[in-house]
Amino acid sequence: MSLSHPSRVIALLGAESTGKSDLAEVLCRRLRAVQPCTAVPEYLREWCDTQGRTPDPQEQHHIAAEQRRRIEAALAQAPDMLVVADTTPLMTAVYSDFVFDDRSLYADALRWQQQAVGLTLLTALDLPWLPDGLQRDGPQVREPVDALIRGALASAGIAYGVVHGEGPRRVEAALRAVVRWQPRLAAALEASPDEDATSGSRVRWRSRCLDCLDPDCERVLAGSVHRSVHR
Repeated sequence: MSLSHPSRVIALLGAESTGKSDLAEVLCRRLRAVQPCTAVPEYLREWCDTQGRTPDPQEQHHIAAEQRRRIEAALAQAPDMLVVADTTPLMTAVYSDFVFDDRSLYADALRWQQQAVGLTLLTALDLPWLPDGLQRDGPQVREPVDALIRGALASAGIAYGVVHGEGPRRVEAALRAVVRWQPRLAAALEASPDEDATSGSRVRWRSRCLDCLDPDCERVLAGSVHRSVHR
């Protein structure tokens, strides 16, 4: 299919247990209130549940290809469809590197990320690690996987924002990034607050330094406390 409209894909990347799936669901719901939007879940989760095991090295290519196919199929549903992707082929490439020391999937994954994705968001490591079946290896893997994601994106010159905060704050941070990427959505999103948000607050579009999402000025202090210092 043609990827002439890459600005319709929002990709959520991140290490395990950093809230990607929950964020994808809520972010999609918020965006669907103002524009057609669909979420594409992580295919790896479905694969592990079906097979009852984690994939072998030779099965990684299929997982990456199917994740890509499902995102592209979602894009094809309508010419104005926004797609929130809970991971992309790049995450498969990162885990192939981390688990199997296999870097062969990076080139295609990064090329596709550049061509197909309009906004890349990285979920920060500020949420507690929780077990979740076969996919979770333990909290000790989150920092090295996070570093591999950042390194891969930097190597390809792909800009990204880092999303921090718990619950509604994480969603609001992601929505601020969406509005910076697509300013035309700002007024409509402000007029459509999330009635299910436990905080009862609306998105505050005037972002503070804490939520600037700029990885170039991100600072991580005292484990889960995140602050930003503009240069």
